[in-house]
Amino acid sequence: MRTLSIAATGMLAQQTNVDVISNNIANMNTNAFKRQRAEFQDLLYQQVSRPGTAAGGTETMVPTGIQIGSGVKTGGIYRINEQGALTATANPYDVAIQGRGYFQVTLPSGDLAYTRDGSFQLSDQGELVTADGYAVEPGIVVPQEAIGVTIAKTGEVQVTLAGDPQPQTIGQIELATFVNEAGLEAMGGNLLLETAASGQPTIAVPGEPSFGTLEQGFVETSNVNPVSEITALISAQRAYEMNSRVVKTADEMLATTSQIR
Repeated sequence: MRTLSIAATGMLAQQTNVDVISNNIANMNTNAFKRQRAEFQDLLYQQVSRPGTAAGGTETMVPTGIQIGSGVKTGGIYRINEQGALTATANPYDVAIQGRGYFQVTLPSGDLAYTRDGSFQLSDQGELVTADGYAVEPGIVVPQEAIGVTIAKTGEVQVTLAGDPQPQTIGQIELATFVNEAGLEAMGGNLLLETAASGQPTIAVPGEPSFGTLEQGFVETSNVNPVSEITALISAQRAYEMNSRVVKTADEMLATTSQIR
């Protein structure tokens, strides 16, 4: 009987599904978190009788054949890059992206990472950094004597100095976009890495065609919908229970067979 192994693949697939859903729920309050969805594929089929083969004559053929499936597997876990809501923070260094794009961040290794979490702060040198201390690219340093900082929708950063009513531009925030955003590799800490699947980044100023704009004093929240996730969790639980019932039924059938005298 293939039933036991088929049902086992179904249980394993639903375990993965629950893992993905639980991760979504756990990150409901994570800045700029993008929910994920597990995708499944059927496994190889045993071709007992192929469709279209001859059926006892040269002019007759089998219309459907006999193909017996062997279960299910996880085909991938897809990141849904839907815009999250913007929440006001009253922090002048918090910046949210409205639309497409990622901030560029320099890692200690010198490599670039990408994030939509714009909860930025200043380092001891006045440099704009993430909560983990990673510098935002291109580097922006706010003078110590600055009494006000303004970040325009187009990413231009200006400061107001004491005794000088004329704002001074100190830098320009740039955004990166990718052909396949779902192909970015998540490394934790709200950071993503470029991969061969994502393609190389396209860099431009916010507000350019196909690029979002910036909102100072806001952060993007998670795009997780609690109602949808709980509904999906219930469906996954029911599917797991049905597969476990199949295992129990197959076991009872095998027990009946072993008792035949």
